[in-house]
Amino acid sequence: MKILSAIGIAATSLLLFSCKTAKPTQSTNPVKVMSSMDSLLQTTDLSGAHVGIAVYDPTAKTYLYQHQSDKYFIPASNTKILSCYVAMKYLGDSLVGLRYVDKGNGTIEIEPSGDPSFLHPDFPNQPVYDFLKKQKNILLTHQNWKAKGWGMGWSWDDYESDYMAQRSMMPIYGNLVQFKKTTSPIASPTFFQQLLKVDPTITGANYTIRRAIGANQFSAIPAKTAFTGDDIPFYTDDKEILSQLLRDTLKTTVTSVDFKVERWPDVVKIHSQPIDSMLKIMMHRSDNFFAEQCLLMAGNELMGEMNTAKLIDSILKTSLKDLPQKPKWVDGSGLSRYNLFSPEDFITVLDKLRNEFAWNRLANIFASGGNGTLGSYYKNSPGKIYAKTGTLSNNVALSGYLITSKGKTLLFSVLVSNHTGNVGNIRRSVEQFLNQVMASQ
Repeated sequence: MKILSAIGIAATSLLLFSCKTAKPTQSTNPVKVMSSMDSLLQTTDLSGAHVGIAVYDPTAKTYLYQHQSDKYFIPASNTKILSCYVAMKYLGDSLVGLRYVDKGNGTIEIEPSGDPSFLHPDFPNQPVYDFLKKQKNILLTHQNWKAKGWGMGWSWDDYESDYMAQRSMMPIYGNLVQFKKTTSPIASPTFFQQLLKVDPTITGANYTIRRAIGANQFSAIPAKTAFTGDDIPFYTDDKEILSQLLRDTLKTTVTSVDFKVERWPDVVKIHSQPIDSMLKIMMHRSDNFFAEQCLLMAGNELMGEMNTAKLIDSILKTSLKDLPQKPKWVDGSGLSRYNLFSPEDFITVLDKLRNEFAWNRLANIFASGGNGTLGSYYKNSPGKIYAKTGTLSNNVALSGYLITSKGKTLLFSVLVSNHTGNVGNIRRSVEQFLNQVMASQ
């Protein structure tokens, strides 16, 4: 009886392990896939880390491999996959630059839409600027702005970094001040030159630029090395900064007002950029600013206000109500460590994207091997992998699509949290595993 009992326990344990770890029934060569996955999980740089993996065949509706795929991980910039989905679903084929009402005599009332492309260097065509430049008197409402410059859980001490440009209702110049490599500090746009204090003890070009944490006060201070240029976010929570910048740029009267532009038939929309041109940059460059503004724009279109938390709550109750594990989702970029998603959540969103939008759009928006943030990886697999990377300290993520050697399209998500290893080594190990999956299917 003891022998039979032991056999029963062993058999039960084996069954539980196989169900929890993998379902390789659809694999043409499961031994190789399992061996490669074992190698990934045994990588020295992943020692002590939490790893979640899901590889899914959407045609067979079967997971080819799962490892902790229902557990929560910090997704970092993989969060942008959801922002991309929301933007593609709710923002149409072109961005709404703003809404306005013509009051006559050269006066217009404008309602900003959160469009990040206004006077952004990535977009030489500027229809909103061309329109506003012709106006004599602009009344600017703040009534649809219900957010703050920083997102929940952002690293506040990165506030001077260009990857953490603050959110706003009407971004301008990417919400950045550019300081070029010069022998003396020069700000662009030039409006900020008056807000730059230069330390008189600076010697030659040996200086650096700093900004006060809660104000648009910039300082050039002595440094040991020559200044090489920098882009620093300006403080958007200053309620007057937008009007001031618009007046300085447009050379016209701009007044902040406290009214809501009712969306009656006399309200006109001006479109700015094709949405895919913005989304491609967002996903290839992993642009945090564009991702944040995507959610704000979607909120403005759906609810008449820019409110990230309210928009996310609505999306999770409607379009993404069927996510297998309810995520903790707080921002559009993935800068926040409060975000928590499972690999299965990403598989579900990737499947929705594939089913709801044309593949050629997705292949254009997502980075492929050797391009964008995959520039140093999958160089032998261009057109075979389309994915979004994610990186925060001690966290690595990669989710997207694989085109296998037999022409199958697979969905995958690999999330790593709490590692203390080398990021490059981890990414190479993931690359080796995914290459094996592509070759074996």
